[in-house]
Amino acid sequence: MRYRAWFECFAGCEGKYKLTDIIYRCPKCEGLLTVVHDMEALRHRSAAAWMDIFDRRYKRTEWPYGSGIWGKKEWVCPEVENDNIVSMYEGGTNLFWADRFSKDVGLDDLWIKMCGNEHTGSFKDLGMTVLVSMVKQMRSEGIEVPAVACASTGDTSAALAAYCAAAGIPAIVFLPRNKVSSAQLIQPIANGALTLSLDTDFDGCMKLIQEVCAKNNIYLANSMNSLRIEGQKTVGMEIVQQFDWETVDWIVIPGGNLGNVSALGKGFSMMKELGIINRYPRICCAQAARANPLYESYKKNFQEFEPKKAEKTHASAIQIGNPVSVNKAIACLREFNGVVEQATEDELADACARADRTGLFTCPHTGVALAALIKLVDRGEISRRDRVVVISTANGLKFADFKIRYHEGRLEGVESKRPNLPVELPADYDAVVKAIFNRLEKAG
Repeated sequence: MRYRAWFECFAGCEGKYKLTDIIYRCPKCEGLLTVVHDMEALRHRSAAAWMDIFDRRYKRTEWPYGSGIWGKKEWVCPEVENDNIVSMYEGGTNLFWADRFSKDVGLDDLWIKMCGNEHTGSFKDLGMTVLVSMVKQMRSEGIEVPAVACASTGDTSAALAAYCAAAGIPAIVFLPRNKVSSAQLIQPIANGALTLSLDTDFDGCMKLIQEVCAKNNIYLANSMNSLRIEGQKTVGMEIVQQFDWETVDWIVIPGGNLGNVSALGKGFSMMKELGIINRYPRICCAQAARANPLYESYKKNFQEFEPKKAEKTHASAIQIGNPVSVNKAIACLREFNGVVEQATEDELADACARADRTGLFTCPHTGVALAALIKLVDRGEISRRDRVVVISTANGLKFADFKIRYHEGRLEGVESKRPNLPVELPADYDAVVKAIFNRLEKAG
């Protein structure tokens, strides 16, 4: 069976465009495109047959199907030849059963999808493998693509730089100066990307890179490029697969540029249309209170949306005031009976520290999602018996400075309620034993 996919306008304008076309917006309405699959071809296999194929491929060694993305190639990007796939065995991240944290917040069945365990430390790898593979496919067909570029608050640049380095394709990243962690900054530098640190915020980087790409034939790698969404949609598909093809009740995910929200919805929509699931989970998009345009729109029932100037937040990857995928995200939340919640700086930092005390090591963006989860549980919108998955978008090790400043009580806008600094002592037996039992008595 020949499986096919192409671009169409998300808003419904007429026209089909090849996945090898360098196009990001509809020529008629300027809205974003979406990747459309030949669903009739996919229906030639039953739901049971697809589940069997996906299970047999999952995390095995046959190229490229051991990847959590390319193991679902027919549903993701059938247009790329296997020889042009650029993969780092992405996907297949674990579901952390958050048993202690679950009981702490009043739930029986809470799981954390550890997307920070990807190769570059965030969920961005899932979409970048698809996009860079398509660029390699295009170049193999003689299409001129001199470089691939992205605007980033850190994680997108890391993923783009690594995948382009693996493919031998030049990468360019635009970063807002002094607004990404040191660990995030060094990743594209180490992988050889041209790294431009600009005196603006993410929205300013995004505006500039669109102009640069449009005028210089450089390929744009931000999530307004719908190829990224095809990889990211497998997060929801993989969660269902990991629960033996059963749907969960709630998914809580941090939202900045909002491509991840629409990607979740797209994965679940495909599974339902092809008979793998028969119901949707509810989705909560969690935003930092200092960068919350979707939350403000949600409070008005999505009747209007107003971009805003995002304020500085410790959840720097979602410090975005004009998200490019807002219309897709709103459509998804309406379809999935979704909600939007926000977290203050104090709430997100405390949620991180609270979770870390139960064995996690969370990034501040996951802290936003955990803080939103706590609010939904406290007001009864999520019930104790619901099975809930929180998407942890990045590895906490990228944000060691955030953790250190929390425990030192130096985070702006945050009261450190759970500090745990080293106890400095002389190398003396009595002093050491006293310190140990003082701590054990307090813990008891």
